Amino acid sequence: MKALSIPLGLALLTGMLPGLSRAVDLQPGTLKAWDEYIESVDAGMQARLDGQRKFLWADEAPDRISHLQRGKTLVAPVVGHGTQSVPNGLIHHWIGAVFIPNASIKTLLAVVHDYDRYKDFYKPVVADSKALACSGEDQRFSMVWQHRVLFVNAAIAGQYRAHDVVVDTRRGYNIATTTEVREIESYGQGDEHFLAPGQGKGFIWRLQSIARYEERDGGVYLELEAIALTRDIPASLRWLVSGVVNHLSINSLATTLRQTREAVSSLPAGPERLASCDGGVLRAASAKAAGEN
Repeated sequence: MKALSIPLGLALLTGMLPGLSRAVDLQPGTLKAWDEYIESVDAGMQARLDGQRKFLWADEAPDRISHLQRGKTLVAPVVGHGTQSVPNGLIHHWIGAVFIPNASIKTLLAVVHDYDRYKDFYKPVVADSKALACSGEDQRFSMVWQHRVLFVNAAIAGQYRAHDVVVDTRRGYNIATTTEVREIESYGQGDEHFLAPGQGKGFIWRLQSIARYEERDGGVYLELEAIALTRDIPASLRWLVSGVVNHLSINSLATTLRQTREAVSSLPAGPERLASCDGGVLRAASAKAAGEN
């Protein structure tokens, strides 16, 4: 599943503010801080699997489930006000949740794994998408994201590696991580070209998403953690920029969740359709169910 909540804010502001218009390159120390942060995120996911924390974030507060059942979309920062400073960069970490009534894990995965149709499910931000490979519970896919605001046209191409984990017959999660991110200069024009990874204006350097789901209460609870590494914001501009980036991040993550719910709810009735990458995870779920009986 896509994690697009962060590039939109920086794409909007880069070029509109002089202090953010210059090119910046990804530094080794920034990447090291990202890797260490992702290790802590993985440890948090393991704590949910070990029972040290609730599997769903939505179950950690008494009113979240009731809000979701009434059709609300919840979004909250995971760290600070949504961002954490690292050397020459920022880590953004948000979480959101929705409830999809009358859905099942199979219908959810029919959307989550249909990478070729992400450009339909998540338009207009996703301009192109393609499944690259599927092997068991592992997938690779690509996306091109674009965002136009006034005279700013930011476009980014990313390749992802995704992995599904079946917890039991009712619960599972998917982790998607970028393996390559490249900015596209002059997107859609005759001189369109790709920059090298780690070069450009630093809209986005790394992304990881964790989609957790649980089937119960007559539907499926879906929550998405979106984690991103971007360029730093100069201290002189943080008072102006941070609030705007966070506002856009909240709106974008909420939109992603709502678009997913709409895509699942709009699947045609009848035999459940499988996406091309569904086979591995559903076979694993069937094997787990057989082992429990």
